[in-house]
Amino acid sequence: MIRIGQGFDVHAFSAGRPLVLCGVKIPYEFGLLGHSDADVAVHALMDALLGAASLGDIGKLFPDTDPKYADADSILLLKEVIALLKNNKFKIINFDITIIAQEPKINPYVGSMRAILASCCGIPLDCVSVKATTTEKLGFTGRKEGIAALACALIEKN
Repeated sequence: MIRIGQGFDVHAFSAGRPLVLCGVKIPYEFGLLGHSDADVAVHALMDALLGAASLGDIGKLFPDTDPKYADADSILLLKEVIALLKNNKFKIINFDITIIAQEPKINPYVGSMRAILASCCGIPLDCVSVKATTTEKLGFTGRKEGIAALACALIEKN
């Protein structure tokens, strides 16, 4: 059985925090505000995977009211989601992530992002897509107030 899921996340910029996207630290004057490391792209991916498997969402699994997830590494949380998928007999076929940000430029980091995600998920590199776009200076991302991410994931029940 083939199943598809989508995910979406948004985080505002915040001073004094590192900017982490798809597990890659990106040099920038702001990081993202959140309970965990606020990796907006990985959060969208986790929700896409969980949605495809009908296993809830990251708010249910990793509530921001739980202190154990304070400043959590989202790649480690993704590994927990992957383990949950495996325990429920699902395997990841492929996924596509779109990062929406006016700044910083994401393209120089896409190769590293894809490699980290492919390794973490145990799938081939050509099954991982990460891309970026701007909103042509419109909306909160265009005003450089934060970053949004969309993800779509295809999984299969074994």
